[in-house]
Amino acid sequence: MDATDAIITAVHLVVGFILVFYAGKAYKKTKYPPMLLLVAGFSVLILGETVIEDFFYFLNNNVIQEVIAESFEIVGFVILILAVKKS
Repeated sequence: MDATDAIITAVHLVVGFILVFYAGKAYKKTKYPPMLLLVAGFSVLILGETVIEDFFYFLNNNVIQEVIAESFEIVGFVILILAVKKS
C-alpha cells in the first residue's frame, strides 16, 4: 500500500466513522431501534470497504480478498435495508 492509498483509506475511515458516530448519537437520543440497525449497517460497510479489504492483503489471492470484502459490504447493505424497512 503506497502513501496515497493510505491517505485515502484514512480519510474514508474518518468520514465513515463520523457517520457512524452521528447515527449512534441519534439512536441514543431517540432510542428508535432501526437507528441501531443503521449504526450496525454503516459500521459493517465501512469495515468491509476499508479495514477488511486491506487486512486480507496478505492472502496474495485477489479473488478471495474481493469475496471477503464484498461479503462484508453485502451484509452491511442487508442490515441497512432492514433498518429502512423497519422504520
